[in-house]
Amino acid sequence: MLDNLEKFTNLKRDIAQINLDPLQRGGILTPAARAALMEWGDGYSICDFCAGRLDRIKTPPVEEFVHEVLPEFLGTDEVRITHGAREGKFAAMHALCEKGDWVVMDGNAHYTTVLAAERAGLKIEYVPSSGEPSYAIRAEGYAEAIERAYEHKGNVSMAVLTYPDGNYGNMADARAVADACHDYGVPLLLNGAYAVGRMPVSARDLGADIIVGSGHKSMAASGPVGVLGASEEYARIIFRLSPTKKNKEVELLGCTVRGAPLLTMMASFPAVVERIRSWPEEVEKARWFVAKMERLGMEQQGDRPHNHDLIFFKAENLYAISQIAKKGRYFLYRDLKDHGICGIKPGLTRQFKLSTFGLSRAELETVLGAFEEIIISYAKA
Repeated sequence: MLDNLEKFTNLKRDIAQINLDPLQRGGILTPAARAALMEWGDGYSICDFCAGRLDRIKTPPVEEFVHEVLPEFLGTDEVRITHGAREGKFAAMHALCEKGDWVVMDGNAHYTTVLAAERAGLKIEYVPSSGEPSYAIRAEGYAEAIERAYEHKGNVSMAVLTYPDGNYGNMADARAVADACHDYGVPLLLNGAYAVGRMPVSARDLGADIIVGSGHKSMAASGPVGVLGASEEYARIIFRLSPTKKNKEVELLGCTVRGAPLLTMMASFPAVVERIRSWPEEVEKARWFVAKMERLGMEQQGDRPHNHDLIFFKAENLYAISQIAKKGRYFLYRDLKDHGICGIKPGLTRQFKLSTFGLSRAELETVLGAFEEIIISYAKA
């Protein structure tokens, strides 16, 4: 095996001109971030400047970014950089909950929220969604789920709301959820992996005690990288120092991201702040795109009117085509690729999700034209 390694030296990326992947739309690097990636791509590149606490590095201005800029941006008292939103969720759960406690989470929660809870030794009580077609999460459902957990004679030590969820792009009433949780003395963690960096989000304004975000999903950073913010009450516990390694924070294992992901997040940040100001236009564009797609026979699932760029479609007409197309259920992926479009997972036709974030109306017209041409071509077959 070690005599034939050339395949690892030519790692090209096959990508189309228009990428609809919700995972990637908010993570596309800015020119400044691409320059930072080249400058800081070497492993541990930032550690030359560290005196023991990565978040206290003054040049480049990591300390200012972490302790001044990000808390204001997220609406929290303290922030730390993590390897991603999932690591932030686990750190908070591990620090604030005891094994065997209950955590309440929405039925649309990302699988990593479930794994974080399982890894922390927690039991899970779900807040069910309303089901098809809206899959809505009610604030009252959190009170009911907390009550159910108490009926199991358990201690509910945390609640999690996915904001928005990664399937339907639903924006639950976070303030109402926070109020419901606080009535029971339960802190709320907001999973903002698809929110922080795309849209205005303030944990303080929404009533959330803890918030996580994803740099590679939504903050135009090379991953993996994320942010974890908390109010002072919970930050003292989550970011506690080791009693033996005096300047190292236990839940972060001392230091987290040590190089390009952090620096690309910093380099993109001015552009991220600027683009958030255009969020109303992004929502309007997503709604316009939904209306156009539905005229072609697709049906949007989730909130109506829709309030996010992540959109989930049911497409019985495309599924019907997959039953007769030579390429079977892969026809849509391959035909879109022929039109210079990627981002919908191979094999999906009956239902799929995509994102309009950062794409121009002209680019989305190209996408709509491609769907229309594909549907018409099979109608003639």
